[in-house]
Amino acid sequence: MADEELTPPADDTSDDQPDKDWQAEATKWKALARKHEKAAKDNADAARRLAEIEESGKTEQERLAEARRTADERATAAERESARLRVALKKGLSEVQVRRLVGDTEEELEADAEELLATFAAPEGEPDRDLPHRPRERLRPGARPEATPDETDPAKLAEASPRAAF
Repeated sequence: MADEELTPPADDTSDDQPDKDWQAEATKWKALARKHEKAAKDNADAARRLAEIEESGKTEQERLAEARRTADERATAAERESARLRVALKKGLSEVQVRRLVGDTEEELEADAEELLATFAAPEGEPDRDLPHRPRERLRPGARPEATPDETDPAKLAEASPRAAF
């Protein structure tokens, strides 16, 4: 039934007809889209109500078993994350590298961390040119880059400057 609604009528054999009303076609497809959006929303509401009915039909023991299963899954995930962070701290990995560690045990995670560090290590004998570092200062005077001043004593400079009487 849904295929019939989406299939264009058989009398529209070509899309290049000059007398085709494109505004009407757009309006028709918008109406169909709204209709299907409403149906999807109704289905989502029905699914939510069904879940509530199923939840209310469960016994207390089933609810407790499901809560325990959920708690166990969360605890396992937390232990796994803790192991990943311990290995990252030991190996000196960055936060981005930690997310790429794969393994269930701490030994597997350490082996994966060593492999990750070996894969992305800088080549031997080559300095880390791309790593950020503090820039080196190369200060030069702007007017005469290579010249040194003749006199640097402030008292002598003050005496040498012309004074005008006011």
